[in-house]
Amino acid sequence: MLMGPIDFILNLAGLLLWLSWRSVQYDPLTKRTPATLLGTLRPAETTRWRQWHLPAVIIGLLIFRALIYWLVGSTGHWVGRLDFGVISPAIHFRGHFSDLFLRIIPYSCLSFALTLGVFYLWLLFLSILAGPDPIHRLVRVQLGAVDRWPRWVKWLLPLVVTGAFWWLTTWLFAKLEVSDYSKTHFIPEPVSGVRRLESAAIVGGGSYLVWKYVIGALLLLHLLNTYIYFGKHPLWNYVNITAHTLLGPLGKIPLRVERVDFAPVVGLALVFFIPELLGRWLAWLYERVAF
Repeated sequence: MLMGPIDFILNLAGLLLWLSWRSVQYDPLTKRTPATLLGTLRPAETTRWRQWHLPAVIIGLLIFRALIYWLVGSTGHWVGRLDFGVISPAIHFRGHFSDLFLRIIPYSCLSFALTLGVFYLWLLFLSILAGPDPIHRLVRVQLGAVDRWPRWVKWLLPLVVTGAFWWLTTWLFAKLEVSDYSKTHFIPEPVSGVRRLESAAIVGGGSYLVWKYVIGALLLLHLLNTYIYFGKHPLWNYVNITAHTLLGPLGKIPLRVERVDFAPVVGLALVFFIPELLGRWLAWLYERVAF
């Protein structure tokens, strides 16, 4: 069914609106002064519109698409899926108008929150790598003060923030009778506060697995740039430096044969093999704790 791709596209649209809103404060027209030629330019109230109306547009998008899901998804027996890594909650829409507010709007908000969360997890990992400017400046614009936090704090953020987010949503999932997407049983409310914290810690630990996509992309681009010359764009300098940082643990292993360096290939294999094993183990551990 096409509802899955539509949901992804609308999440992407909401993400682009969010990034545009977050970038407003760095627009040179917002800090113009009359003493300069740039200061005489008038943005025709564009900046104010973006500052105050973009968040409203995002909220409107979430509500509008919830209405679409209720009209289309319920008749087609579509099941909304939320991917938390180690577990994928599935929200069923019964087709009643009351479900628009009880199930579909929470799903619409949570689906966008997950997209936003994954994107910021990627940015956080790039912040930890601390690559060169001007590319890293784009990361700094979105993360703000978080980019200046100590590295050990940034290492702990995915565990704490994702774990806390799951800990809060377990009450909502219990009320909505949410089931596991890959299984038939419902996700029960944890029997105790300790079990709730344990499940939150497992889901928070699984959030680190989304970094494999960033690592894989950097290593793949580095591998291509090693054998194909793409010019002197700052992006390739950023890719090469961050890739060398990622491949540092493999530096003591002889992976170079004459002029051929197999380190990026080995890194690509490891970055998808190891997270796959860890993901399966965390999913198994979650079932033992939560069910």
